Amino acid sequence: METMKSLVKKRPEPGLWLDEVPVPSIGIDDVLIKVHKTSICGTDIHIYNWDKWARKTIPVPMTIGHEFVGTVSAIGCNVHDFKIGDVVSGEGHVACGRCRNCMAGRRHLCWKTQGVGVNRPGAFAEYIRMPITNVWYCDTKIPMDVLCCFDPLGNATHTALSFDALGEDFLITGAGPIGCMATAVARHAGARYVVVADVNPYRLEIAKRMGATVTVDTRSESIKEAQKKLGMKEGFDVSLEMSGNPEAMQSILTNACHGGRIAILGIFGQETAINWDMVVFNGLTIKGVYGREMYRTWYQMTSMIQSGLDITPVITHRFHYTEYEKGFEVMRSSLSGKVILNWVDE
Repeated sequence: METMKSLVKKRPEPGLWLDEVPVPSIGIDDVLIKVHKTSICGTDIHIYNWDKWARKTIPVPMTIGHEFVGTVSAIGCNVHDFKIGDVVSGEGHVACGRCRNCMAGRRHLCWKTQGVGVNRPGAFAEYIRMPITNVWYCDTKIPMDVLCCFDPLGNATHTALSFDALGEDFLITGAGPIGCMATAVARHAGARYVVVADVNPYRLEIAKRMGATVTVDTRSESIKEAQKKLGMKEGFDVSLEMSGNPEAMQSILTNACHGGRIAILGIFGQETAINWDMVVFNGLTIKGVYGREMYRTWYQMTSMIQSGLDITPVITHRFHYTEYEKGFEVMRSSLSGKVILNWVDE
């Protein structure tokens, strides 16, 4: 039996283990992908830390990871759209294909979704098996470092483009890697001002490099002051909540214009009360965002990169997969943007 190296959640405790596991076998509708690069996600940190969410969600043992790019290594007999050597990435949400939303072409709303590296074996390995429905053919002119970040870029794109951006003023709460990528997407889509708020100076600097008009360290500055600095009079047209912080959500409500639109990607770790009177009397629209639209968001990402969107400032660290502990350490420190693990020697 052929084996491969893999980062496995081997035991129900903090940590990950570099292990030798079988290379996945593929079915007639599957693609076997040789992984070249992966990037570490906040979800992977939850799994590494073995927090409450991970303990109730992650099967043990299992290979984790879901942000990747690679090349096609083998295909099932029903696969006709890909050939050996094609550069591909993959949508990390595997939909059932048969529920009401899937049948209507709204696969991103499938209620039976399985997450790669969460509910089924993931991409932190030398090979990953993916169903043909989830494989994305990549433009080889786009660097692999960027392609391996398409999953989180998709979250940023889905959120930032939930509402019209052209000429609008954006507030983004949370300067993590996805918030920083959403900054670049909003600017690329024609936003007038993009104000990014956080408490992490390192990541606020990344937000500046990603196109933020103004950054706000909310420990010492206020979003109202940023509005005055920009000459804004009526509040933000579009707000993106990317932090999962209840206080950030309140600041969005306080600083939204009448008729403002709000997209929420951040996950709140507790029950969060908001002032619903403000939502009603100010005519606010609130949309929850999960993952990417399949596959509209993937086309949008590719098109924006092809037309000049640059997300490389958010990629701050690179390690060989054997140095994964260093990668997770820097990611857990919050003194990083995207952290990439290389699985093929360059």
